[in-house]
Amino acid sequence: MNIILIGPPGAGKGTQAQKLVQSRGMVQLSTGDMLRAAKTSGTEMGKRVAEVMDRGELVTDEIVIGLIEEKLEEGSAGGFIFDGFPRTLAQADALGELLARHDTKLHTVIELVVDDTALVGRIVKRAEEAKAAGQPVRKDDTPEVFDDRLRAYYKQTAPLLGYYHAKGGLKRVDGMASMDEVAAQIAAILDA
Repeated sequence: MNIILIGPPGAGKGTQAQKLVQSRGMVQLSTGDMLRAAKTSGTEMGKRVAEVMDRGELVTDEIVIGLIEEKLEEGSAGGFIFDGFPRTLAQADALGELLARHDTKLHTVIELVVDDTALVGRIVKRAEEAKAAGQPVRKDDTPEVFDDRLRAYYKQTAPLLGYYHAKGGLKRVDGMASMDEVAAQIAAILDA
């Protein structure tokens, strides 16, 4: 089963993806993690990623799709969780074409629905807890940076909700519920 988890930054996509990895043996394809791993891999694709990132530029859709294709070729009995990809309509089209080339499909898209104001509070609390525990605070866990990331999400990624709704594959869960409740809602969708 191949799924996309979609929602604004801080909605809990990474947390829920990890729960699915543990409970269902799925493979999480987080583009950020994949880019960092590729940069240090020494492969041809990794060298391309490193060159782009070292110049401080954004990695092209072509490179990201190439990395995803490498993972699809490795296979996964449990399926894949796309976390942080696609971010744009062009990427969604490219993902659809890639899955078709590999004779597989996207089974469902799950939106973690959240309240923006509460989400900002969640991020600020996460930063305060990290600081109190003597852990490093993520640079994007400030209200200003988070507001920028939220605006970018609504501008670039939110149009995917209509795209996948029109295709009939969009499901919604209450992303403001407890982690376990969100996991239960996701499980109910996947088991339906």
